[in-house]
Amino acid sequence: MLAGKRILLIIGGGIAAYKCLELIRLLRGQGASVTPVMTRAAEEFVTPLSVSALAGEVVHRDLFDLTKEAEMGHIQLSRVADLVVVAPATADLMAKMAQGLASDLASTLLMATDTPVMIAPAMNVRMWEHPATQRNLAVLQGDGVRVVGPDVGDMACGEHGPGRMAEPAAVLAAIDTALGDGPLKGRRVLVTSGPTHEPIDPVRYIANRSSGAQGTAIAEALRDLGAEVVFVTGPADAARPAGVQVVEVETAREMREAVHAALPVAAGVFAAAVADWRVATASGSKIKKVNGALPVLEFAENPDILAEVSQMGAGRPALVVGFAAETDDVERHATAKRQRKGCDWIVANDVSPETGIMGGSENAVLLITADGTETWPRAAKAEVARRLAARMAEALR
Repeated sequence: MLAGKRILLIIGGGIAAYKCLELIRLLRGQGASVTPVMTRAAEEFVTPLSVSALAGEVVHRDLFDLTKEAEMGHIQLSRVADLVVVAPATADLMAKMAQGLASDLASTLLMATDTPVMIAPAMNVRMWEHPATQRNLAVLQGDGVRVVGPDVGDMACGEHGPGRMAEPAAVLAAIDTALGDGPLKGRRVLVTSGPTHEPIDPVRYIANRSSGAQGTAIAEALRDLGAEVVFVTGPADAARPAGVQVVEVETAREMREAVHAALPVAAGVFAAAVADWRVATASGSKIKKVNGALPVLEFAENPDILAEVSQMGAGRPALVVGFAAETDDVERHATAKRQRKGCDWIVANDVSPETGIMGGSENAVLLITADGTETWPRAAKAEVARRLAARMAEALR
């Protein structure tokens, strides 16, 4: 619950500004107070009257408002909150934050604050993917700014891809995590999940089976303990966890890039079922059947993400957790994998068809560490995730 917490909500100028009306309602329903700040561009999408009515407070809009400066200067306004939330965080606002500009009330407050800051980016997919935006994002994350979203979906401009502002419920969950007092508060944790798809041609691919359900459960459990979670996922069926930073990838090489971009982290959980091989040269057009002749595919080895992170030396996470899905002699194979990769722990399970674990709602795992093997009873994947997250919090103390 957020009872008694004070949120300074900076509303940027984008179509997603309408979501802030629901976010304010949710925050106040949790007992938080909301002090709203609107940019001039935000007023093109929602009215100050609507925002003020829902927040129950006056909307701050002008840097040089003499009356408000006399009552509460912008410096004080920037420091009385428990958390500053920028939603939607437009490309312009992110650029101002990253470069230290203070040209209006919103950017001045962000420069003057000593309060933790969270952003919920929202913009056109091309703007989000632009190298400048990604550079600014990296700067902000390096400065300790928390990020929730963006989601993948249809845009108001008619395009599809990453750039949609996270839904208000997801932003609320992230705020709750940021202001919570869990044992992982202040720790940044990476979780990989789902399969990777390695293209053969535009309509065919190679993949490992993975629903992504266990990875999602782990991200949620770590989030609930206060961690700032970066969730890198392949094209999984499972829903994406709310209140975490979600990075969508397709191939093993894309996952590797996303993992390295997320570093440094306190811990990494590598639950993704990464394809070991890819077609060396994927066809740019569909391979056609010709007189029953079979195509010849030349394979190349994919990067070993777990081994790379486990053995990286400087900047290595304090705790690296790998996963091993086996069909026979589970403990022996998983123990050998831990030693070969160099990770701290391996979570191993038997995914033989008769177990029903692959794609099911339950899991039965072995936790293999340098101290030996623990056998955990079969349980719901959410319970396995909570147990693993608790062990991680204990190890990171």
